[in-house]
Parts: sequence; C-alpha cells; structure tokens
Amino acid sequence: MNDVIEDNEGSPGSYRVAADELRQFVERFERLEMEKKDLADQQKEVMAEAKARGYDTKVMRKVIALRKREPDDIAEEEAVLDMYKQALGM
Repeated sequence: MNDVIEDNEGSPGSYRVAADELRQFVERFERLEMEKKDLADQQKEVMAEAKARGYDTKVMRKVIALRKREPDDIAEEEAVLDMYKQALGM
C-alpha cells in the first residue's frame, strides 16, 4: 500500500507525499551510507597493512591521486613546479 499524505489547501507549499516511496528512498540512502563507511574502513585496513609492511602511506596516497589524473595535467604541473623551484634556488 502506498500511503499518500496530502495538503489540499492549494497554497504554493502544498504537496503530495507517497510515504512508502519516501521511506524506500530514505532507507536506500541509509544503506549506501553504511556501504560507504564499510568501504572507508576497508581502505584504512589496506593502508594499515601497507604501513606494517614498510610502505610510506603518505606517498602511496599521492600515487593514488596521481593515477586518477591525466598524464598531460601531471606533466604541466611538474614543469611549473620545477620552474618555481629553480626560481627559488631549490
């Protein structure tokens, strides 16, 4: 059954809400939030395991971020960084 709550006054704020459908959307969103938390926990576990094996997780995170980017964007950023470092005598 799809319970409908109505505001029949005809004002600009009037609405119709299908309670069952609304509940389904809310519950689906809540399930996704739980899945997202589970995935974040799994990512933390992977990093903890890598750290325990001697990897630098800060650098790993940078590598992961770089892998998401376009090679041309990375090359351009590195060229500008090198130019700035040379200008500062680094």
